[in-house]
Amino acid sequence: MTADRPHDHGIGTDDSAPPGAESTATAAHSAPLADDRGGQGGGILGRAYRALTFGIISVVSLIAFEASAVNTAMPAAARALDGIGLYAFGFSAFFTASLFAMALAGEWSDRRGPLGPLFSGIAAFGAGLLIAADAGSMGEFIVGRGVQGIGGGLVVVALYVVVGRAYPERLRPSIMASFSAAWVVPVIVGPLVAGTVTEQFGWRWVFLAIPVLILLPLVVMLPALRKLPRNRPGPSGGVRQVLGSRRCLLALAVAVGACLLQYAGQHPSWSALLPAAVGLALLAPAIVRLLPRGTFRAARGLPSVVLLRGLAAGALVAAESFIPLMLVTQRGLSATLAGLSLTGGGLTWALGSYVQTRPRLEPYRERLMGLGMVLLAVAIALVPLALIDEVPVGIVAAAWTVGGFGMGLNISSAGVLLLKLSRPEEAGSNSASLQMSDALGNVTFVGLGGVLFVAFGGGSIATHSAPAVVGAATASDPAAFVAVFATMTGVALAAGAVAAYRLE
Repeated sequence: MTADRPHDHGIGTDDSAPPGAESTATAAHSAPLADDRGGQGGGILGRAYRALTFGIISVVSLIAFEASAVNTAMPAAARALDGIGLYAFGFSAFFTASLFAMALAGEWSDRRGPLGPLFSGIAAFGAGLLIAADAGSMGEFIVGRGVQGIGGGLVVVALYVVVGRAYPERLRPSIMASFSAAWVVPVIVGPLVAGTVTEQFGWRWVFLAIPVLILLPLVVMLPALRKLPRNRPGPSGGVRQVLGSRRCLLALAVAVGACLLQYAGQHPSWSALLPAAVGLALLAPAIVRLLPRGTFRAARGLPSVVLLRGLAAGALVAAESFIPLMLVTQRGLSATLAGLSLTGGGLTWALGSYVQTRPRLEPYRERLMGLGMVLLAVAIALVPLALIDEVPVGIVAAAWTVGGFGMGLNISSAGVLLLKLSRPEEAGSNSASLQMSDALGNVTFVGLGGVLFVAFGGGSIATHSAPAVVGAATASDPAAFVAVFATMTGVALAAGAVAAYRLE
């Protein structure tokens, strides 16, 4: 691989960084839980790392269960709240809020360590679930999803920093694979449980049940996290300085801009021109400064890794968000069966992530990422075939197993490459950039999917309660789904091109 030096594209040049941050972060980054040179730590389940690994898996499993459960319950929630036209906002609110939270978590972690953002994020995540469960309108529901996004953004960046500080380089591919493995059980159980609860008790109970699981990760992780080296905050390392840092302010501009652009896109009229212009003015210059230099021209090395993750994540999430709605409204499936169609993708995602940990494949990591994107593009392209009555609805489940394997190859490899290309003092900021690229891709392409969906007649889907009745949608509805999936196939192919020509 031909790559520019990491610091040529990293975010560590922020003039708001506290004095002494480089030495503090370097010391923390280079001090794993056990001396790896002596082999005391063993694998990620060895004595030195076991508690932390189980804690990380618990946190990721919680997030995974929420994601799979919400995907299953969202069609019912949108119909009950008379919000089919705002369906995409139910997903994009989470990702938009997480944009700001990720930048905050990166600054917070680099200045004061990852414990604060990690536990604050878990608390916010639970609070957002409760707000969504109590929503009386789609607007309130979207607010709850936004609070969840704040929590999720804080947690995911903090976990990446924990991995960089606690695990030696030889163990990072394995712990990244465990992130994917942690999705296996939730992906299997989540749709079945969420679908059953939605059909028998109502969609609100899906959101009310998840906060019960929050205490387990806290109990499991705390002893191991206390052993991590702690940053000593510099003169500019207080809470106000973190919130007022350049990166946090830029991330806030991106989040607000993304909201305004999506609102304008789904309300096509002359009055929408003003919010669209303001949104673009806020988002465009801020995101260029927030991500590594050269990201949007796919510069070799770290910038291309960050860009690829955003394209890959956005294509996947945008397509996946509309699959349950398509199966419920066009093929008359129940919420449970529609959610279960995504289960195979979670299983093969874990398999793909495991495959990329094989030492013999390390020299081909960049090619694995390109292969992963080709597989995702094929999967998304196959999904709209389910709109044809003569095609078995199982085509969606089969396609998503292919796409899941591709994402397993891609996402875990990107995380490994990021840590490899980052200087120790930039681990938090660059991890935040990677996650923010994910979130920006999600916001952009879920928002674009929502605009296409409404533009091609998807907003006319009847809001009845029974799936069989909802299936009697207008004739223009299938075109709305085709527009979404065709566009996301193109995005996945573009990501594959980035991997093929800019990572090697």
